[in-house]
Amino acid sequence: MNKNEIAQLMVKDSSIIKSNALKVIDTLVTVVGDVLKKKQGKVTLVGFGTFKVIEKKAKVGRNPKTGAKINIPKKRVPKFVAGKELKTLVK
Repeated sequence: MNKNEIAQLMVKDSSIIKSNALKVIDTLVTVVGDVLKKKQGKVTLVGFGTFKVIEKKAKVGRNPKTGAKINIPKKRVPKFVAGKELKTLVK
């Protein structure tokens, strides 16, 4: 499912128009991204889940084509942990 399909479902289930639904989705993504940029940023939507940032340690990897060792620097990556209600819906 993509953003347009989600917006279409929002239109069907509420009284908003598609352009407003798309703006809501874009705003949600922007807000979550802005919060996660902060060092201790975390967004929790009760029942749905939590967006947070984890730190991946630096490590040594291998180039799959040549087999040469490469250094992979540490980095911050977003992580989503599903909430209880979402987990129950998926079962």
